[in-house]
Amino acid sequence: MIGAALRKLELGTVPVATPTGRLVGAAGLLLESVGCPLQTGQRCQIETAAGDWIAAQVVGFRNEVSFLMPFKKPEGLATGARVLPAPERAGLLIGPAWLGRIVNGLGEPIDGLGRLTGEQPLEAQPPRVHPLRKKPVRDILDVGVRAINATLTLGKGQRVGLMAGSGVGKSVLLGLITRQTVADVVVVGLIGERGREVREFIEQSLGEAGLKRAVVVVAPADESPLMRIRATELCHSIAAHYRDQGQDVLLLVDSLTRYAMARREVALALGEPPATRGYPPSVFSLLPQLVESAGNGEHERGSMSAIYTVLAEGDDQQDPVVDTARAILDGHIVLTRELAERGHYPAIDIAASISRCMAQVASEAHRNAARALKEMAARYTQVRELIPLGAYVPGADPATDRAVERWPAIEAFLGQGTREAAPLAETLQRLEALTA
Repeated sequence: MIGAALRKLELGTVPVATPTGRLVGAAGLLLESVGCPLQTGQRCQIETAAGDWIAAQVVGFRNEVSFLMPFKKPEGLATGARVLPAPERAGLLIGPAWLGRIVNGLGEPIDGLGRLTGEQPLEAQPPRVHPLRKKPVRDILDVGVRAINATLTLGKGQRVGLMAGSGVGKSVLLGLITRQTVADVVVVGLIGERGREVREFIEQSLGEAGLKRAVVVVAPADESPLMRIRATELCHSIAAHYRDQGQDVLLLVDSLTRYAMARREVALALGEPPATRGYPPSVFSLLPQLVESAGNGEHERGSMSAIYTVLAEGDDQQDPVVDTARAILDGHIVLTRELAERGHYPAIDIAASISRCMAQVASEAHRNAARALKEMAARYTQVRELIPLGAYVPGADPATDRAVERWPAIEAFLGQGTREAAPLAETLQRLEALTA
């Protein structure tokens, strides 16, 4: 009797049939499937004419038609191809072995160093922290860049944007911050950028020593928009994991604009109407959800600081993604083409930039010195064009005279070589001497 019952139970667990859909449409990146009910966000597999399988994800539906988007370039698809729900697979496991590794948006290693191992499950989506339980920003984050440490001081747990047009030095400054920042773990997301820059960033910006404490997630411009979205979210999940382990984590995403563009591609493919400069409204509701997953967690130990590069198309600081990022981040650092063309690097416009957490982490003496430096820089800017013409007459305003006299030292202080170290303590000493 018991044996018969067990056999009946075993037979009951065997599926009578495998649910199978059929591919009925393919337009651009969007694929259409019918015949099998699929849930949004569900993974599935599509058979090619050669008998291979392409991984895809359900991104929407209309009536009986499910809309799919592949993770990789779809080739060899034909009408009527089989569509199968992907078997349930175990989630990613993460641990110390991830440090020093390079992965794609699915968490698959692409550095040829073998499979990744871990002990703890990694959240599929970046975890949310209740706003009343988030640890406040209290301590200074030393990023090793004089202009930032002195006048735009950042805190551990702060989220800030590097905003500039193309070719002004965002990636170079990001590399400098990567090498110089005092942090236990660095998580780097290279999202939608040129494939050539991936190896250059790893070898030149990170270096062998920097890579040992880093996890790099790569989704270049030739990847599908779904892969770029997944890679950006994976960066945040990885950084949040190490933060919750009590470590100080620096998250670098290059760039937030490419993530927004990937979201735009998906939304437009699904038929959402474009609004501001071609961006559908859903993009501007999804950006805060991503950014809010960064920052500090509930535990006293551990922090997660985030720096995003934001592309200002045509150097327009009113670009919709720039404007949205400026509103939802804890500060913005503006790089200008004018400074870059004069050979001043990093091309940070300290007057147009702000750190919303500086008042919480910097001492009163530090804030006063930074304010004095900004005032001298502003006074010099007002008369800069008059000096070559001989139209500036010293003696009329002692404060302006002081700014003109000290400008060469101020300009040298705000500039920095790509391999030059600038620790926080040394920077504050120089700032105090410069504004005394």
